[in-house]
Amino acid sequence: MSGEYSLSDVLERIYHNQLALEAAVMELTLHAEKQGLADIGNNVRGALDTIGENAGHIKQGLARLKGIV
Repeated sequence: MSGEYSLSDVLERIYHNQLALEAAVMELTLHAEKQGLADIGNNVRGALDTIGENAGHIKQGLARLKGIV
């Protein structure tokens, strides 16, 4: 298996996709809130908080897989 497709590299790309999706969803949330959809904004922000909390755990796990920690 090529080093380009190692488990840690694939997981890191998934992690980066998660961060990109989080940013995109936040942009949509801001747009919804500007349209007066505060309830939707609050719900989405709650989900984004969970994503943010999990991002730290994922980053630590990736570091362990790569032998950094």
